[in-house]
Amino acid sequence: MRPTVAIIGCGLIGRAWTIVFARAGCPVRVWDANPEVLQGVRGALKAMCDEAGEDLGILDNVTTHPDMAGALEGAAWVQENGPEKLDIKRAIYADLDRLAAPDAVLASSSSALVASSFNDGLSGRGRILVAHPVNPPHVIPVVELCPSPDTTPEVMDRAEAFMTLVKQVPVRMSAEIDGFVLNRLQAVLLAESLRLVAEGIVTAKGVDDTLRHGLARRWVLLGALETINLNAPGGVADYLDRYGPTMARLSDGAARGEAFTPEVARQLASALPAPERVPELTARRDRDLTALAGFLQTLTQKD
Repeated sequence: MRPTVAIIGCGLIGRAWTIVFARAGCPVRVWDANPEVLQGVRGALKAMCDEAGEDLGILDNVTTHPDMAGALEGAAWVQENGPEKLDIKRAIYADLDRLAAPDAVLASSSSALVASSFNDGLSGRGRILVAHPVNPPHVIPVVELCPSPDTTPEVMDRAEAFMTLVKQVPVRMSAEIDGFVLNRLQAVLLAESLRLVAEGIVTAKGVDDTLRHGLARRWVLLGALETINLNAPGGVADYLDRYGPTMARLSDGAARGEAFTPEVARQLASALPAPERVPELTARRDRDLTALAGFLQTLTQKD
């Protein structure tokens, strides 16, 4: 038997997590504070499965529950997906710590709040961590596992093992840091992208083409650090010896927080698809990501 999972909050991320766990054969118990959201969750899950080419049979593993306590019954893993508001998060975790089984892991999908900001004073704070996915987690597998200073090593071990079991790719962090890993990397790249567009150096399409048809072509296979290890005959030490001073100069001159301005937002809004196309383009993205995941899996199998 696979571990039972409770989904607390079934908005977009909660539903995507539901698919991840149900696909892995886990019994998934779903709850949301909004009865209307809970009532519509099965239809929304079916639509997401259709878009991602998932077998609808996995939804046989999913049950909905009108109260939090019912959803938590028997759960070994709790994936919380509430609003990114500290007062709400603290209230949710007070309830989770009180109602969940004492040995259940309590994981937050938070992308902005670290666990120490909402676990203060809870007797079970040692079992609380952030398991931050990339949207949407049912087609993008990386999950950042970020402990608070109170999270026990045993809970981190369990989290890493469980995410591996459900076919996600866990990235285990040793300590809390604002933005975790992915958003810190993304912030730096976005800042320089926005600056280059704002200064008229390149168009928005030019930036995205540089990434899509350049850096991302390599990064999807190797990542940034493995890539530079192959970009000099003597590996990474040789690369940093040859290009480190140049990269340091460029990094020192790169954009920072000042790049995120209303002016560049307006400039990009006129260059990128209109908001009303977001649902259509999101569905296309998810289909394409699913196809890409399938192709990458064939490469892994060859290895």
